Amino acid sequence: MRILVLRGGALGDFIVTLPALALLRQRWPEASIELVGNLTAASLALPSRLIDAAHSQHEARWAALYGDAPLPPALAQWLGDFDLILNFWPDPAQELARRFPLRAGQNFLTAEALPRSAPAARHFCEPLRQLGLSPVAWLHTLCIPQPEARRIALHPGSGSTRKNWPVDRWLTLAHWLEEEHHAELLVISGETEPPDLLTGIGAHLRNLPMNTLADELARCRLFIGHDSGISHLAAATGVPGVLLFGPTDPLIWAPPTPTMRVLQRDADLASISLAEVQQAVAAALPDQN
Repeated sequence: MRILVLRGGALGDFIVTLPALALLRQRWPEASIELVGNLTAASLALPSRLIDAAHSQHEARWAALYGDAPLPPALAQWLGDFDLILNFWPDPAQELARRFPLRAGQNFLTAEALPRSAPAARHFCEPLRQLGLSPVAWLHTLCIPQPEARRIALHPGSGSTRKNWPVDRWLTLAHWLEEEHHAELLVISGETEPPDLLTGIGAHLRNLPMNTLADELARCRLFIGHDSGISHLAAATGVPGVLLFGPTDPLIWAPPTPTMRVLQRDADLASISLAEVQQAVAAALPDQN
């Protein structure tokens, strides 16, 4: 059995696809499962063999899938070797749907790239009903949590400034965590955040490999962040957390696990007060008051 999954987007987009990959692996434990998508994010699924290989979504060869011209023979042969193709790439004009199946016996399943139902992970499992697999809402752990009592991770950024809580409140929260809870803080950042974010606070983890970051998160007592891929990664490692939401819908985009507490008032994250966040954090850390 050979399976190809087409999934674009960033880290969070990939992580909400993990339950679908897990269902495929459970159904066909010996299958060869390959993915075309975000290579950095896909590295998370390689050690556990949720996938066996990953190809960059930015390779030029995929452009041939769109339009009416015949596929290059080498690409057509490679794609034709897969028994199942699961597509989560945008396909508004049905160009991909018209391409497949490429041969008798090949199965092509597809779902919209943007979820229309909540939570997002269940949306990406939905096409697998056609294979007799029941959708699941979440893949709970990528690794075994080994929390250290005072270790707390902060991710004060995201892919959009509209989804970020004010930096001055993050600074005040960080000092409060250090003074009141004697926390050992980890400040997580990547390419989308400025390198001087929360300078002078805790230890900074910047642009770590995904599996290394997952291991670091699994050692944390708590995670505090926004609607971001890192928040999904934290939830997938099993660490509890407090997530601050603004313009996006947490019913769709928050990890659907009871260990993650969501705070939201309206589209402007500034409407969430420091006191509200402190209260939520204190409730998540009852043994450290």
